[in-house]
Formats: sequence, structure tokens, C-alpha cells
Amino acid sequence: MRRPFALLAATLLTAALAVPASAADNDDGDEGFTINDPRITESSGLAASRQHPGVYWTHNDSDDGPYLYAVDGSTGDTVARLTLTGIGTPRDVEAISVGPGNRLFVADTGDNLGGTWPYVWIYELPEPKRLQDATVQATQYVVKYSDGPRDAEAMVVHPKTGRVYLIDKHEDGGHLYEGPAKLSPEGDNVFRPIAPVELWTTDAALSPDGQDLAVRGYFGGIHYAWNGGRLQRKDRLSVPLQGQGESVTYSADGSRLLFGSEGEQSGVVSRPAPGADEEGGSSGGPGSRADGGAGAAGDGDTVKVGGALAVALVVAALFGLSRRRRRRG
Repeated sequence: MRRPFALLAATLLTAALAVPASAADNDDGDEGFTINDPRITESSGLAASRQHPGVYWTHNDSDDGPYLYAVDGSTGDTVARLTLTGIGTPRDVEAISVGPGNRLFVADTGDNLGGTWPYVWIYELPEPKRLQDATVQATQYVVKYSDGPRDAEAMVVHPKTGRVYLIDKHEDGGHLYEGPAKLSPEGDNVFRPIAPVELWTTDAALSPDGQDLAVRGYFGGIHYAWNGGRLQRKDRLSVPLQGQGESVTYSADGSRLLFGSEGEQSGVVSRPAPGADEEGGSSGGPGSRADGGAGAAGDGDTVKVGGALAVALVVAALFGLSRRRRRRG
């Protein structure tokens, strides 16, 4: 979670942009919302429930405890908080995903020490059939990487096979890591790199049919064809400019991508998923490309495009300068 540059960018972007998330005329929450719970100050992961339509699971980054929050997307209010038992003390929880059989997977895989912890953890638990505050027994898995420790803030679980994948976070791009066919609570679960990812990744999401992978960073995103885990780059994603963009999920029906951010009263912004039109249907026309161009500033976002572009240029210049200085050093 080393991101001094991201914090600078967050200050600039927050000052320059106004991107309110509204639940008006929205029965299922797929059009975006604001997280109202004052306990959720560092929303770092997001996953759409398939068992409870319009509900999104999230969690804080660190220093919160073993808690998961179910947020009603139509109101932004928390409808349940789960307390996980059977695990140790979470260190740096960065992602959440829903697997087959309505199983929740939680990635305690961030590394505040920059990739020095010899192992990290993944937790698995059943999603409750009733949404209410509850204590839930979870299974804890020890995770290691075949090529040594690293920081990872993105996890996806294949909706058909249940196999777990991680993406490490690196400024120059990382890799998709594949876990064992089935995680084991005994011994180490070794993850191995299988495909490069061309982004400084803060989260990722697999489409409900397992065909598409959306990867986001602080300032952009990429749409990949899953291709059995051997990724094929398709296009850029229209990622909203957020103060601390940490999460992304597909809506339960796969028609939308929802992007979340850290911070109090943080907004979750909705955009059409690749290949979907504004109404959530399939579209093969030019408008279906989520390429971040001039037409991508819609979806109800009150973004002042000129100001956003100016800030983005300043941020990019500062980022390039800082990298050159580090390399010369």
C-alpha cells in the first residue's frame, strides 16, 4: 500500500472533480451510489452479490478488524456487517470476490512493507442467506508466490471453476498469478505467474460468465478477454477519476462496471461494461467501446472534462518526473 504519489494525485483530483453518485430512480444500485456507513472509511474492495440483488460487499483496507459490510446499492446503507472468525488478525485486506455457490473470498494480500512478507492470506466463507449482522466461520489459506513476496491488491475468482487468481501491483505493470485448482487450508498455496498485466493494478473483476477481465488502476483501466487466463488485451476501460480508486466489480448481470474509492462517504461510479449499451443491453456499435474518449464522461457524472484533462496532464508530468528522478538515483 505504498502510494505517496497516489495521495498527491488524490488531493489534486478531489479538488478538481465533482463526481456525485446518485441512487435516484435506481432500484437495484447498479447505477452507482454513495457508501453512507461512517465505519467504512477505506473501502478497498467491491463485489456484487448474486444471491441478494442490488447488494454489494465491501471492506476496509487495514486497521479495522475481520469485518465485511453488505451495502444496499439503492440507498448506500449498510444492511449487514459480518464478523469473521477462525482466522488471525487481518493485516492489509485489499479485495473481495464472489465464487461459485455464493462463496465469498477475501484477499488479505496487500503488503505495506512493499513485498517483504513471506506469506499472505485468503479467507473463504459462505455468503449468508439472510442479511443481518452475524459472526461467520471462515477458512484461512496461506498464500505464497513462486517468484517471491510481492504486493497484490487485486483478486478474482473464476465464476465457473472457483479457481483463485491474484494480480500484483507494480508501477510498470504486473502479472496475473494463478492459484492451485483448489485452495487447501493445510500447507502453502503457491501462486504462479501466467500472464502479464499492463497496468499499475489496484483491483480487477471477472465478468459473471467468466469471459472478460476488467483491470483498474488509479488513472485508467484495461479490458482483457479472459482466454483461459492467457489474457488477450481488447481495449481501454472508461475509469472515473477518483481520489483513491481502489475497487471494481461487475454488476450481477454483467451489464455494468462499478468503480469504488477509499474515503468517507465515498462514491461508487457505474459505467457500461464492455459490449453493453447505456441500458445494459448488448451493443456492437462504436458507442460500446469504453475507451475513455470524449463520450465516456457521461453516466450522470458532473465531470468538468477540461479541468479533469488539465489535472491529468499535471499528474502525468509529475509522475514521469518522479520516476526519472528515482531511476537517476
